[in-house]
Amino acid sequence: MNSFLKQYARNKGAVVGAVIVLGIFIVAALAGLVFPDNPWNSIAEPLLDPFTDSAHPLGTDMLGRDIAACLAYGARVSLLVGLISTAVATFIGISLGAVAGYYGGRIDDLLMRLTEFFQTIPALAIAVVLVAIFQPSITSIISAIAIVSWPPVARLVRGEFLSLRSREFVQAAVVIGQSSPRIIFTQILPNTMSPIIVTGSLMIATAILTESALSFLGLGDRNLMSWGFMIGAARTMLREAWWMSFMPGFAILLTVLAVNLIGEGLNDALNPHLRSRGEA
Repeated sequence: MNSFLKQYARNKGAVVGAVIVLGIFIVAALAGLVFPDNPWNSIAEPLLDPFTDSAHPLGTDMLGRDIAACLAYGARVSLLVGLISTAVATFIGISLGAVAGYYGGRIDDLLMRLTEFFQTIPALAIAVVLVAIFQPSITSIISAIAIVSWPPVARLVRGEFLSLRSREFVQAAVVIGQSSPRIIFTQILPNTMSPIIVTGSLMIATAILTESALSFLGLGDRNLMSWGFMIGAARTMLREAWWMSFMPGFAILLTVLAVNLIGEGLNDALNPHLRSRGEA
């Protein structure tokens, strides 16, 4: 762990990304304390300019809602969707990729054709259809994003299993009579976790962008404030109130950039040989 932290800390951008994400987590966690009022409530004069009122430092929208409060509560939605959908997608991808890579043959062909089917259709298009069919809600959004996000993980895990299943330590486990599930979970899978972790970190950023796109299109949860909804609601006010779309857009940009920086840091720390090759 100490070695991992030292390697990670060498990437200054990754450290900055971790600090930004930690700050966003803190803002999301303290949103209810700092902004006790419902973010949907009108609590001030409409279209109040940013930095003109200390009570509402980021201004208000056309209905008098506090932009800062909306951003804080929107952070909850983005982080919740990003983390849970990525966890579900990673679980699905690992399960299918491990089975395909370890057993091979017809099972591999069947699962890879299924994976290719999901990859032939644009992910956002599938997500839009799924959310529209099951009605917009936080559950349907998370499920839709998870369903469209697992194929890259499955392909990655399959490739790792194909390269590792013929290694000596796996053959030794087969010779001593270990069962296939035990070999998969105790021998091969731990050796594939580094690329999975890196890929998962980058998938969080993609999930946040997808949720924002769905909310922008009017397919977000109507009971929850989100950054995508804020941008969608402000698209008719770009000239009169630029801050209504700029603030949530900047929040999305900052969050996605920070998560990608963390992904780079994890890649450097978990794959030092690749990093040294790149420096060479």
